[in-house]
Amino acid sequence: MTGDQARIDEAGATQGRFATLDIIRGVAVMGILIMNIVAFAMPEVAYTNPAAFGGHTGVDLAVWAVNFVLIDGKMRGLFSFLFGASMLLVIDRAVAKGESPARVHFSRMFWLFLFGEAHLILLWWGDILQHYALVGCIAWLFRNKPPHKLIALAVIVILLETVLVGSLPIGVHHTELAMQVPHPSADTIRQYEGFRSGFLAPTADALARDLALHRGPYAAMLAHELKEAVKSPVNTLLFVGLETLGYMLLGMACLKTGMLTGEWSGARYRRWVLIGFGTGIPAFTALACYIAGRDFALFPLVLGAIALPTLFRPLMIVGWACLIILLTARGGRLTARIAAAGRMAFSNYLGTSVLCTAFFYGYGLGLYGRFSRAELYLVVFAIWALMLLWSKPWLEHFRYGPLEWLWRSLARLRLQPLRGGALSTKDGGAKELASGSH
Repeated sequence: MTGDQARIDEAGATQGRFATLDIIRGVAVMGILIMNIVAFAMPEVAYTNPAAFGGHTGVDLAVWAVNFVLIDGKMRGLFSFLFGASMLLVIDRAVAKGESPARVHFSRMFWLFLFGEAHLILLWWGDILQHYALVGCIAWLFRNKPPHKLIALAVIVILLETVLVGSLPIGVHHTELAMQVPHPSADTIRQYEGFRSGFLAPTADALARDLALHRGPYAAMLAHELKEAVKSPVNTLLFVGLETLGYMLLGMACLKTGMLTGEWSGARYRRWVLIGFGTGIPAFTALACYIAGRDFALFPLVLGAIALPTLFRPLMIVGWACLIILLTARGGRLTARIAAAGRMAFSNYLGTSVLCTAFFYGYGLGLYGRFSRAELYLVVFAIWALMLLWSKPWLEHFRYGPLEWLWRSLARLRLQPLRGGALSTKDGGAKELASGSH
């Protein structure tokens, strides 16, 4: 497989840009909804702990287990990989045009942060855009490093992340021991209750407040999210910033080595699929069995779902990227639609938030907390269908997705051309226009 072969050759495909990046991004923007749907539809704690809300027996348990093993953190990691790779492409393109790469990059990060903050405040607490903007500013420092140094740095920061999150189960263990004494201190009780509220089933009062907030009027949700506008980006950066940076560095390395552009041989892709999944699936299966086998108790949950996965995710993410490239190497109509969804990932990501909040929150249909975990995937499949149906026709008439165009125009401080079509419907090919998503 060569870089030229990796540029889609089916109807609605793209020539002159690396289609593998769009395809992987398309899978990631669809796949990330598999986990995010829980955060849209249920109390936040249910994202990590299925016993907290939404069902953890039968088919609901099976859905949690499959997602935990194959999806949780991996799609976010793919997104981070692609962000790092796309960042390099934007920088290279700026240099080729004689523009200031620093100005182009930091302008993009500035506006992305504002988009993320608006998303966080106006729509949904789970925004990741502002986090990517902040970490992207740090990743800039490593843009010129060769692949082997990028990989070494990524390993170091991911190990540091593992040490950081490893302090959480240690703290839980010590607190649980302290709670066993006859008269635990007020600080111990407060710390233990903090762990319980963050990872175990909410109390009846806390659950009632959460349901009332999300099923209530928009004004109440807006007031609540305004309080999180500063705290949330800081907390996210402190807690997962190193991991995100590590993934971006790996994405840069994978771009420079040709992995993300389809330039590796088929045998090399297959070897890394075996390495990634051969390591990750047994490890995550063992963790899932450990957590579920102990009835989602506090310490097993924190250790198995938060601390230890950071060690195994990177190889699994590489395995996913290689598998996607192998499975889509022949192109095809579905592949072309996935690539179009990936080319419009920004619009699709924020569009998902609009649809899901309108579906679940009180200012829409008010269905928050009314679905079991398994039932939520009917909503996921419907949104996937919408992504695949609208992205390609849009790009046949316009150069960028709507939010990609807005981001690009703001970053360049002038309106960019929109009409003209990024994809041609003639001759089964496509004309290449500058990327709005890269």
